[in-house]
Amino acid sequence: MIPVKRTLLTGSLVFTLLIGIVGCTGDSAQSDTEKSARTQKIDSLITVMTLEEKAGQLNLYVGDMFNTGPTRRTVESERFDSLVRNGSITGLFNIHGAAYTARLQRIAVEESRLGIPLVFGADVIHGFQTVFPIPLASAASWDMEAIETAERISAIESTAVGINFNFAPMVDITRDARWGRVAEGAGEDPYLGAQVTKARVRGLQGTSLDDARTMAACIKHFAAYGAPDGGKEYNTVDMSERKMREIYLPPYKAGIEAGAATIMTAFNDVNGIPATGNKKLLRQILRSEWGFDGMIVSDWNSIGELVDHGYAVNPEQATVQAIEAGVDMDMMSDYYKLFIPALVREGRLDGKLVDQAVRRVLELKWDLGLFEDPYKYSQIEREKNEIRTPEHLAAARDAGRKSIVLLKNENNLLPLPKTGKKIAVIGPLADSHADMNGTWSFFGEQEHSVTFLDGIKEVAGENNVIYAEGCGMYDDSKAGYSSAMSAARRSDVVVMVLGESAVMNGEAASRTNIKIPDNQLALLEEVTKTGKPIVVMVMTGRPLDLSWLDENIPSILCVWTLGSESGHAAADVLFGDYNPSGKLPITFPRNVGQVPIYYNHPHTGRPYLGDYSEPPTERIYLSKYRDVENSPLYPFGYGLSYTQFEYSGISVSDDTVRSGNHITVSVMLTNKGDRDGTEIAQLYIRDLKASIVRPIKELKGFKKVTLAPGESKEVTFDITPQMLAFFHANLEKKAEKGEFRVFIGGNSDVEEFATFFFD
Repeated sequence: MIPVKRTLLTGSLVFTLLIGIVGCTGDSAQSDTEKSARTQKIDSLITVMTLEEKAGQLNLYVGDMFNTGPTRRTVESERFDSLVRNGSITGLFNIHGAAYTARLQRIAVEESRLGIPLVFGADVIHGFQTVFPIPLASAASWDMEAIETAERISAIESTAVGINFNFAPMVDITRDARWGRVAEGAGEDPYLGAQVTKARVRGLQGTSLDDARTMAACIKHFAAYGAPDGGKEYNTVDMSERKMREIYLPPYKAGIEAGAATIMTAFNDVNGIPATGNKKLLRQILRSEWGFDGMIVSDWNSIGELVDHGYAVNPEQATVQAIEAGVDMDMMSDYYKLFIPALVREGRLDGKLVDQAVRRVLELKWDLGLFEDPYKYSQIEREKNEIRTPEHLAAARDAGRKSIVLLKNENNLLPLPKTGKKIAVIGPLADSHADMNGTWSFFGEQEHSVTFLDGIKEVAGENNVIYAEGCGMYDDSKAGYSSAMSAARRSDVVVMVLGESAVMNGEAASRTNIKIPDNQLALLEEVTKTGKPIVVMVMTGRPLDLSWLDENIPSILCVWTLGSESGHAAADVLFGDYNPSGKLPITFPRNVGQVPIYYNHPHTGRPYLGDYSEPPTERIYLSKYRDVENSPLYPFGYGLSYTQFEYSGISVSDDTVRSGNHITVSVMLTNKGDRDGTEIAQLYIRDLKASIVRPIKELKGFKKVTLAPGESKEVTFDITPQMLAFFHANLEKKAEKGEFRVFIGGNSDVEEFATFFFD
């Protein structure tokens, strides 16, 4: 293996990361000799395995992820020794430590009958010890290089402590802000979601899956997990197959095309069939249509939950349903281990299906290089030297500031001056180390996180910052209001950090009230009475109803949850060392009653384009609300800058796109302000007439463009026939002849367009 240096630019920082360059992920890139060796090895094992040993290879257990202490666990434990020694488990997840994983691996390869190595999985969702912005935040950067870099670092740190199988990325599209796991995905758009998915898979798996600094990615949750009824976690999903293929499936498919080694089934049912027992999803679409030949793992106990769904009569039937649907590895239900041997012996389960599942699990272990070197991911030297390095923290800071979205900046209140002003920093999230890392950050040590207060003090100086918590996160006490008011009155400008704590979003954190929590909002209302200029930094893992803030607060920054370097990243933007360039990957509603709300909604037969006001005694028979505008508070793709960008002169190189050809659309982009800035130019297309009702706009491309003050640049995109294709009623995907409009702008509300035809 030949290590090479990849140079990455992050602002003014240049740093290098080691990556391997041997081969590519996936069987298609393996030599015939490598394939033959893998096949021979696996055939030889399957031939001599007992049914109990086969079931063991399909059985994944969880370790004690919380028993880590201030340093990574290296204490020996006998908890799993007998299971490993007996070949009863294929691996463990959410444990870590080079010495600990090496010890268990040694039992597997030296003391078990067959010597098959273990796989060690984990939920490394947005960083290991170096915690990056939550996935929804990183999607707001629209920066695929930064996203790939974050995953590359996550892989380096994770593999340094023994982890080689990551239950990420989550690629579920969602249009419902009530659903807590919106924090873990890339938002509402299938095109953006697909690009983010590919970047994350590339980052985790690199160019060689058996490189000791890469890990197997697991695309999840297949399928349509992000569309539960009512936005309620684990709930049912019911939609047309055409809609599922057009909106929800593209990111999964993109991950498979990028070489993802594994995929995870979803908890939900899809049109009445639980995903974990769904032959159409797993065998027809995933295996047959897409050609996926990697390993499929259930989500936690989702095989057992086939019984709870009422789809399986008993555990034995659930086992048969899951295996027959194509689930290779059972996470935590124990059903495969308990029931497969007897089911096969009794003729109730085809043993060939079991062998097929075992083969895919063993192929994953082979591709990870575990048969060649079982201890390659358990190197104590790496554990000492490759965690939370200065380069990794610099990358986290860069990713954080690129993820921040400027929502409002009345009278150019931001950026703040670094000197000459007293700054009041107020809010329960301003100095909360426990919340900086956010949801799904099991391995990040909160004591290392940089809070917003820390970051502001470093820039403005401790003597110029007055801090008051103001209120708690989970109570209604107003006892801290007086100290907050006092801090505000003694300051020149107020920075309030409000929003969601780490447990308010993520899995099992659905909410019907998507406003800033009541006590925080009441605190903000009180502080506004001081008359001091206020900047609100909104910490969140979902779109929130920020209508009151938009009406009453001059400057609003959506800072999401930014991870280890939260305070530094936010201070870079707050004081102007970094000009914000983030754009929303998901629509922010005016209130929860608009949810689900998304930019790419279909044309309706009675569109309403006016404002929402009407005489209370009259009716307007168009698609609208009586009490609020149809439009969102902040649309998909929206985000301001400390400079101003102007788009002008959109045009196409030809008025007709033809099969096998393309045209070019261009626009002039100008920086009209007095600061350098980066704009994300977004390409949207509208199909005016078609045999299936089409969305009013669809994102088809984007480019990041950096301009100096007064500088102009022509931004161009190619338009191809494939970009115009859509799924028809018979599920065939193709473009139809007709008229189209093309838009290029700074968000999905762009209005100027050019017209072209497809013939």
